[in-house]
Amino acid sequence: MKQNSGVIKKILKDHFDGFWRLHHNRFPKQYQSDIQNAVMKAIRCGTSDIGFAKYECLGCVGDPKPVFVGFSCKSRFCHKCGKKYTDDWSDKQEEMIFDVPHRHMVFTIPKECRPVFFEDRKKLNELSEQVAEVFRFHYNRMSKKRQLKVGIITVIHTFGRDLKWNPHIHVLVTEGALDKNKEWRSSEYIPYEYLRKSWQKVLMDAMKAWFPNNTKVHALVNDLYKRYPKGFYVNAEKKMKNAKGAAKYIGRYLARPAIAEYRIESYDGQTVRFWYEDHKTGKRIDAAWPVYKFLFEMLQHIPPKHFRMVGRFGLYSRKLYRKTNQILSLYAFVRTHQLSLLLEKKKRKKTYRQRMIEAFDKDPFQCPYCHRDMDLTEIWHPEHGFTFHYMQGMKCIKFRRNENVVKKRAG
Repeated sequence: MKQNSGVIKKILKDHFDGFWRLHHNRFPKQYQSDIQNAVMKAIRCGTSDIGFAKYECLGCVGDPKPVFVGFSCKSRFCHKCGKKYTDDWSDKQEEMIFDVPHRHMVFTIPKECRPVFFEDRKKLNELSEQVAEVFRFHYNRMSKKRQLKVGIITVIHTFGRDLKWNPHIHVLVTEGALDKNKEWRSSEYIPYEYLRKSWQKVLMDAMKAWFPNNTKVHALVNDLYKRYPKGFYVNAEKKMKNAKGAAKYIGRYLARPAIAEYRIESYDGQTVRFWYEDHKTGKRIDAAWPVYKFLFEMLQHIPPKHFRMVGRFGLYSRKLYRKTNQILSLYAFVRTHQLSLLLEKKKRKKTYRQRMIEAFDKDPFQCPYCHRDMDLTEIWHPEHGFTFHYMQGMKCIKFRRNENVVKKRAG
């Protein structure tokens, strides 16, 4: 286990209550309850407070200790659950992403506009739709007769490497489009100047639409056009040659706390020392922050409940995805003559048992004495009490159903 594993949870246990009493008003009022609930879930994750399953080796002469598996909190803010959510999402995308070249891009927001999205996170969802419109307009301009449709996946990200508020949108876009005759048209190059200026226009138009009567906002928009004559910055350099690489890369930005625990050097109860890599210079920066400053910078990135982090547009929309996948799978089969591409089975999510074996090289449900699998003997839930006990004589089918619930909750 890593040296600093669990340090974020310890910081929350030690200081969140005091921090929240003094500084909860620094966060938008409509999001305060969501932040508080996410933190409390993360603190209680894996404890008996939110339920557990008990495993024992019945009848073993070695009398081993029972194994208690606490249910997970399912919070995206939780370091453990957020990582699992991200890993599962990335694995699922490997099956869903079309087997065509993609390009990864990052659409940034100038610092003068960032406070708007701190106060209202839903506006980031609207921006995701506007980003998709940038690509749709480009392909429509290329050829209106062909009616080209491109595949777009957006992922909202709100923090920089230094934990500061820095909202931006990661985009995975197909390098090509499907025309009205269901034929794939490759197109690797999108003019960089077009991306920057189009992104600037859609963002500025959105600002004016959100604040139609605010003269300060309109003055800011005019000033930003003068200050950024070449448009807003778009990073469009990362080309992803295969679907697996594309899914794993963009999955890193989906659901995780603003800082990985391995970057925290030390925590003495009052000061948090951590490091990050400067985006411009590539050099390592060491920082030492008071614990309350560290908490604020980390907590401000907790998304509201039901906030949509991922957007799917064009060929990746629900309306078009299934038909497009069938066409492109056949296209890939004809091109490569690999039948396995069409018959590949979907991956199953890893169970709690599999993840523990991978992480610690030890089977948590194997008896250390007789080496047989331990038996599920109890399930307890804070709202429903004991929902299963092996002495109750339940039918086998009910046992299996409860065991599946346990795996899902523990997972």
